[in-house]
Amino acid sequence: MAKPTEQQKLYKGISRNFGRATKGYGMLENGDRILVALSGGKDSLTLLQLMAERSRIYKPKISVVAAHVTMINIPYKADIAFLKEFCDGLGVEFHLLESGFDASTDTRKSPCFLCSWNRRKALFTLAQEIGCNKIALGHNMDDFIETMLMNITFQGAFSAMAPVMKMEKFPITVIRPLCLVNESNIEAYAQASCFPPQQKNCPHEKSSNRQTMKELLQHLEKLNPEARYNLWGSMSNIQQELLPPKIEKSK
Repeated sequence: MAKPTEQQKLYKGISRNFGRATKGYGMLENGDRILVALSGGKDSLTLLQLMAERSRIYKPKISVVAAHVTMINIPYKADIAFLKEFCDGLGVEFHLLESGFDASTDTRKSPCFLCSWNRRKALFTLAQEIGCNKIALGHNMDDFIETMLMNITFQGAFSAMAPVMKMEKFPITVIRPLCLVNESNIEAYAQASCFPPQQKNCPHEKSSNRQTMKELLQHLEKLNPEARYNLWGSMSNIQQELLPPKIEKSK
């Protein structure tokens, strides 16, 4: 028997945590038609590969389509020809969407928020048009922890993202099947798989608060190699009796 390649070993580990997440959080149900948000980055490519493979399993039986949203006023660009070829190779239907925004209309919001909101809006609209009841996003474990750290620091709230979230204004459920996968494992798999880099990266990528939290997480892991798992575990281990109760502000 041939010895597994590094790529195969990495994929097996990622697939195992993907399976833990989809089963543990009840992400997949029989008859689901799932739209995978395909940005062209390492996370979304890996997610689509996993979802396409999962769709070939009989129970629960799901179907998968993919969509890429280009933003007309953000110089962020993926290789569209590669994305289509990648989808064709997996037997997945591919949709190309276009969106944009005018940052001057809402100066209270950052370009990152406006870009994300408009991408999501385009995906929600397409999902309803083509009969999808779920949208799969490629957020990994690092994204969850970084969001938690940002919310604690900037909003004074202990919150992050939900692995499964039913939308209030749309008949859509958002799932995040990579929530138990470390970003470093996805990076290693992407390199082993020779996924092409983005043709143009977002100009705000290295100057956002998320980048700062990414660096903070790396620092915490130097202090304690188990930091990420402790931070993840803390989100479902709230010891309310050891926290101060909320009191009203003085008038």
